[in-house]
Amino acid sequence: MLKPIPTRREIIKEIKDEGGLVAAVLPIHYSRALLRAFSIYPLEVWGPPKVDDNLGGAHLQTYVCSIVHNALSFLKTGGLDDADLIMVPHTCDSLQGLGSLLIDLIKPETAVIPLYLPRDKGEESLSFLAAEFHSLFTRLSQLTGKKPSRDDLLNAICREEESDLLLDKLYRNRQTTGLSNLDFYRLVRSREYLPAESFSKLITAQLQTVTEPQPGIPIILSGILPEPMAVLSTIDNMNGLVVADDLAGCGRRRYAPGKSPEPFRRMAERILYAPPDPTRGNSLAERIKYLDEMAQSSGAKGVIFYEVKFCEPELFDLPSLREALKELGLSSITIEIDINNPLPHQVATRIAAFLEMLDN
Repeated sequence: MLKPIPTRREIIKEIKDEGGLVAAVLPIHYSRALLRAFSIYPLEVWGPPKVDDNLGGAHLQTYVCSIVHNALSFLKTGGLDDADLIMVPHTCDSLQGLGSLLIDLIKPETAVIPLYLPRDKGEESLSFLAAEFHSLFTRLSQLTGKKPSRDDLLNAICREEESDLLLDKLYRNRQTTGLSNLDFYRLVRSREYLPAESFSKLITAQLQTVTEPQPGIPIILSGILPEPMAVLSTIDNMNGLVVADDLAGCGRRRYAPGKSPEPFRRMAERILYAPPDPTRGNSLAERIKYLDEMAQSSGAKGVIFYEVKFCEPELFDLPSLREALKELGLSSITIEIDINNPLPHQVATRIAAFLEMLDN
C-alpha cells in the first residue's frame, strides 16, 4: 500500500511558513542542490493538465507541445503566483521559445531565469555546464542577497545524492514494493516537488514493505512523462507491469552521485552522466544499447513509447530506434497524446492489443 504523500499545496505552505522561497522549474534537467543551497525549493511544472490551453495558444504556435502550452496557460491563470522565481532550462526549441517569451514579451513580475544545457558529454560540455551553474549561483546571490559557502553547496549536493540513491533503490526493488503501476509512479513523481529530506523519508518507509514479486506482462515505458496518469491504471487493468522506464521525468533522472570535490563540476557530472536522453543530444546508438540492456535486466517483453505530440527530440529518432529494437527482438508500440485531454479509448484498445500480443 502506498504511504500518504503530501500535496503540492501543503508543501508550498510549509515552505512559505518556514521562510523559504519557491522556484517553479520547467522540464527537464537542472540542479536541485544549487537551488536548495539558497533555501529555494524547486517545484516542477510539467505542463499541468486540465487548464485552459487557449491562454497559451494566444502566444504559441499550434504545433508546440502541450507541456509548453499548458505551462504558459497555467502561469497566465495565476497558477505560478506562489513562485518566487521561474527557471526555464533550454531543453528543446519549444522551451527555449517559452523562456524568450517570458523574458522579452510577457514579462511576469516573477524573475525568469534561463538555464543553458550542453548537447553532448565530455570535458568541454562538463566545463560549460559547471560554468553555467556558477553563473546561476551569481544570479541567485543577487536575487536573494545570500552567498552559500562551498560547504553549504556540498551539503546540499550530498542531501540530493542520498535521496536519488533511495530512488534508485526503489526502482531496483520495483517488483517487490507491492505497488500498482499507478501508485509506483505517483510515488516516483512526488520527487518533482517534495524536498529531498521529505522524499527520502517517504521512500525509506515504503521500502520497508516487501512483497512477493508481482505478476504481469513485463514492459518498459518510454517517453517524456506518464500523463495523463490514467495510462498507468489502464496498464494495471490489462495485467501489464511496468518493470522499467525510460521516461524523461522519471527513469532518465536516476542521477548517480558525482565524483568531483568542486561543487559546480559535481552538479554538472550528475546531469551529463545520467541515462541517455535525446534532449541532451545523446546518440541513437547509446539509447539502443541502454534500452536493450534495460530489457534484458528487467525481463521486459516490449516497449510502449508514450509520447507527447509534437515533441521533436523524442519523435525524431523514434523510427530508427524502434527498428533497431525490433532487430534485437524487442517489440514496441508508439502512442502520441496531448496531456490536456483524457486518455482516448483508442489508446486503451491499442495497449490491450499490444499486451495480448506480448503474452502469446
